[in-house]
Amino acid sequence: MGNCEKIRKYATDKSSRPQKFLILLIIGFFIIFLGIIILMVATMLHSESSANFGGVIFIWFIPTVFGAGPEATWMIIFAIILAVLSIIMFIILRREIAKANT
Repeated sequence: MGNCEKIRKYATDKSSRPQKFLILLIIGFFIIFLGIIILMVATMLHSESSANFGGVIFIWFIPTVFGAGPEATWMIIFAIILAVLSIIMFIILRREIAKANT
């Protein structure tokens, strides 16, 4: 059995789907977190003027929005809009999955 056949068998195995989802979720989270850290450090080290920073942290359905800098208000508004859109997408996708399972 070659490597391609092993990969194909693992990819189509329904019992490993939750594990694959969790692994991809964790990898995606850490890649995003690493990118944010890199951007913050680069801004602090190489900025000649003031820097802006804003973000959203979700704890279940409760978004915590934060920002700093002269244009932080716009960044906070943008983060709130993204938070609302992500909640709406979550609800829509949850309904679609429920419809597919019935």
